[in-house]
Amino acid sequence: QVQLVESGGGLVQAGGSLRLSCAASGRTFSATAMAWFRQTPGKERESVACMSLTDGSTNYANHVKGRFTISRDNAKNTVYLQMNSLTPEDTAVYYCAASTFSRATMWRESYNYWGQGTQVTVSS
Repeated sequence: QVQLVESGGGLVQAGGSLRLSCAASGRTFSATAMAWFRQTPGKERESVACMSLTDGSTNYANHVKGRFTISRDNAKNTVYLQMNSLTPEDTAVYYCAASTFSRATMWRESYNYWGQGTQVTVSS
Protein backbone atom coordinates (compact mmCIF):
# COMPACT_ATOMS: atom_id res chain seq x y z
CA GLN A 1 0.00 0.00 0.00
CA VAL A 2 1.06 3.53 -0.78
CA GLN A 3 -0.59 6.46 0.93
CA LEU A 4 -0.61 9.89 -0.74
CA VAL A 5 -1.46 13.20 0.88
CA GLU A 6 -1.66 16.38 -1.18
CA SER A 7 -1.28 19.89 0.18
CA GLY A 8 -0.62 23.41 -1.04
CA GLY A 9 -3.86 24.20 -2.78
CA GLY A 10 -5.67 27.46 -2.26
CA LEU A 11 -6.95 30.65 -3.83
CA VAL A 12 -4.66 32.65 -6.07
CA GLN A 13 -5.10 35.48 -8.56
CA ALA A 14 -4.60 34.95 -12.27
CA GLY A 15 -0.94 35.17 -13.13
CA GLY A 16 0.10 33.91 -9.73
CA SER A 17 1.84 30.72 -8.62
CA LEU A 18 1.23 27.81 -6.31
CA ARG A 19 3.27 24.77 -5.38
CA LEU A 20 1.43 21.57 -4.62
CA SER A 21 3.03 18.83 -2.57
CA CYS A 22 2.30 15.12 -2.48
CA ALA A 23 3.75 13.27 0.47
CA ALA A 24 3.99 9.52 -0.01
CA SER A 25 4.19 6.91 2.74
CA GLY A 26 3.95 3.16 3.06
CA ARG A 27 5.56 0.96 0.43
CA THR A 28 6.99 3.88 -1.49
CA PHE A 29 9.91 1.80 -2.71
CA SER A 30 7.47 -0.12 -4.90
CA ALA A 31 6.32 2.97 -6.79
CA THR A 32 7.51 3.30 -10.37
CA ALA A 33 5.78 6.50 -11.45
CA MET A 34 4.00 9.51 -10.03
CA ALA A 35 1.60 11.92 -11.65
CA TRP A 36 -0.70 14.85 -11.13
CA PHE A 37 -4.24 14.95 -12.44
CA ARG A 38 -7.00 17.49 -12.08
CA GLN A 39 -10.77 17.47 -12.22
CA THR A 40 -13.55 20.02 -12.41
CA PRO A 41 -17.25 19.30 -11.73
CA GLY A 42 -18.93 17.45 -14.56
CA LYS A 43 -15.68 16.68 -16.35
CA GLU A 44 -13.41 13.68 -16.45
CA ARG A 45 -10.19 13.67 -14.52
CA GLU A 46 -7.44 14.86 -16.83
CA SER A 47 -3.71 14.41 -16.71
CA VAL A 48 -1.41 17.31 -15.93
CA ALA A 49 2.08 15.88 -15.53
CA CYS A 50 3.87 12.63 -14.81
CA MET A 51 7.32 11.53 -13.75
CA SER A 52 9.19 8.27 -13.91
CA LEU A 53 10.70 7.34 -10.56
CA THR A 54 13.20 5.15 -12.42
CA ASP A 55 14.95 7.75 -14.56
CA GLY A 56 13.28 11.03 -13.62
CA SER A 57 11.83 11.62 -17.07
CA THR A 58 8.76 13.83 -17.19
CA ASN A 59 5.83 14.55 -19.45
CA TYR A 60 3.26 17.33 -19.46
CA ALA A 61 -0.16 18.00 -20.88
CA ASN A 62 -0.02 20.56 -23.67
CA HIS A 63 -2.08 23.09 -21.77
CA VAL A 64 0.44 23.29 -18.91
CA LYS A 65 3.74 22.95 -20.76
CA GLY A 66 6.06 25.79 -19.93
CA ARG A 67 3.99 26.79 -16.90
CA PHE A 68 3.95 23.72 -14.63
CA THR A 69 6.89 21.67 -13.38
CA ILE A 70 6.79 18.29 -11.66
CA SER A 71 9.69 17.44 -9.39
CA ARG A 72 10.57 15.19 -6.49
CA ASP A 73 12.52 15.11 -3.26
CA ASN A 74 13.55 11.52 -2.66
CA ALA A 75 14.67 12.18 0.89
CA LYS A 76 11.21 13.46 1.78
CA ASN A 77 9.26 10.98 -0.38
CA THR A 78 7.50 13.99 -1.81
CA VAL A 79 6.52 15.00 -5.32
CA TYR A 80 5.78 18.61 -6.19
CA LEU A 81 3.86 20.46 -8.84
CA GLN A 82 5.04 24.00 -9.32
CA MET A 83 2.34 25.97 -11.11
CA ASN A 84 3.14 29.37 -12.59
CA SER A 85 1.18 31.84 -14.72
CA LEU A 86 -2.07 30.40 -13.45
CA THR A 87 -5.31 31.16 -15.25
CA PRO A 88 -8.93 30.65 -14.16
CA GLU A 89 -8.99 27.60 -16.46
CA ASP A 90 -6.55 25.93 -14.07
CA THR A 91 -9.18 25.94 -11.33
CA ALA A 92 -9.77 22.33 -10.30
CA VAL A 93 -9.22 19.72 -7.67
CA TYR A 94 -5.69 18.42 -8.15
CA TYR A 95 -4.91 14.80 -7.41
CA CYS A 96 -1.61 13.07 -6.89
CA ALA A 97 -1.30 9.50 -8.17
CA ALA A 98 1.24 6.71 -7.87
CA SER A 99 1.80 3.55 -9.84
CA THR A 100 3.41 0.35 -8.65
CA PHE A 101 3.01 -1.54 -11.92
CA SER A 102 3.40 0.85 -14.82
CA ARG A 103 5.87 3.22 -16.38
CA ALA A 104 4.99 6.89 -16.24
CA THR A 105 2.09 7.69 -18.53
CA MET A 106 -0.60 10.33 -18.80
CA TRP A 107 -3.37 7.71 -18.48
CA ARG A 108 -5.43 7.36 -15.32
CA GLU A 109 -5.47 3.57 -15.74
CA SER A 110 -1.72 3.46 -15.15
CA TYR A 111 -2.07 4.55 -11.53
CA ASN A 112 -3.35 2.46 -8.66
CA TYR A 113 -2.96 4.85 -5.73
CA TRP A 114 -4.57 8.25 -5.39
CA GLY A 115 -4.58 11.07 -2.91
CA GLN A 116 -7.68 12.82 -1.64
CA GLY A 117 -7.16 15.91 -3.77
CA THR A 118 -6.48 19.56 -3.06
CA GLN A 119 -8.55 22.46 -4.38
CA VAL A 120 -6.90 25.11 -6.54
CA THR A 121 -8.96 28.18 -7.35
CA VAL A 122 -7.66 30.89 -9.66
CA SER A 123 -9.57 34.16 -9.65
CA SER A 124 -9.65 36.51 -12.63
